[in-house]
Amino acid sequence: MSTAPTTPLHDPTVRGFASDNAAGMHPEVLQALVAANGGHVASYGGDAYTAALLDALHGHFGPDTTAVPVLTGTGANVVALQAVTHRWESVLASDQAHVLHDEAGGLEHVGGTKVIALPTVDGLVDPADVERAVRDADSPMRAPVGALTLTQSSELGTAYGLDQLRDLVRVAHGLGVRVHVDGARLSNAAVSLGCGLGEMTTALGVDAVSVGGTKNGAALAEAVVVRGDGPAEALRRLVKPTMQQSSKTRFVAAQLLALFGGDLWQRTATAANDAARALADAVRSAGATTTRPVQANAVFAALPSGVAERTAARVPFHVWDERWAPGLVEVRLVASFDTTAADVDGFATVLREELARG
Repeated sequence: MSTAPTTPLHDPTVRGFASDNAAGMHPEVLQALVAANGGHVASYGGDAYTAALLDALHGHFGPDTTAVPVLTGTGANVVALQAVTHRWESVLASDQAHVLHDEAGGLEHVGGTKVIALPTVDGLVDPADVERAVRDADSPMRAPVGALTLTQSSELGTAYGLDQLRDLVRVAHGLGVRVHVDGARLSNAAVSLGCGLGEMTTALGVDAVSVGGTKNGAALAEAVVVRGDGPAEALRRLVKPTMQQSSKTRFVAAQLLALFGGDLWQRTATAANDAARALADAVRSAGATTTRPVQANAVFAALPSGVAERTAARVPFHVWDERWAPGLVEVRLVASFDTTAADVDGFATVLREELARG
């Protein structure tokens, strides 16, 4: 008879900068799961943990919002964007967007919604390009634009400022287009800007938000928040058929409640952002060049391709652009809530050694 392993099946001493998805759960979130266990409670969201989470999210995003806990970031984006668009409409997204490149066409497959790429500078969309794309799609031969999705913080580690977001919402709404924020790293962006989660989303008129938990210390725990009666009804109807409704919702809600019921979301995001800034300094001090502004928890740098390969074999990270420049690749390093000064120093030592090898 086989038994469950009593020791880890992985090496817990191996740490790196491949992704904040690679980190484990924050101890306080894990403890919240333990506290939610035991006994029988109502399923499918009819429990005290889900009720408390919804109250907490109302506190962040406003009493006129509707929220549901979901299981994955891709699912959150698909549910949120379906809630604010019609099936015949299209969605505008950054040319770097996760929904465009890294969700296996989830929105197209599940929602039947076309995604149109917009040009970006350091991952950020310009309002003029939004207006141009909406007007170009205003034809019986094309899919009209129903929503604009913005990633905050962006895939390139940058963050929209409040004025930038306000302008994008104003332009989109002026064109009859709703606005969604993919907030897989929303907490990191809020800490970077020194503002609240709702202050940079629903308070500015954003219609739907995917609120990330997994990258910030949870596991299989995200949320969707929408404004307005129409999106609220759609949200309630969409969660089950999109397979984002967990029967034991209390365990999803308990994780998010641990993060957003107090200040844990700020503490974890602050730790990751601070580590990223230290990491950027370490990369530069080792003799490499950072390539993007560091405004959340991601660092991008240019390295000789051989150096990148050897360094990543010792400390995991990802090559972002293999054709950055002749002989150079652009790499991405992501700090997590549990990244330590020793992790940063260790990476700097490895990078310095590999750069010296040439």
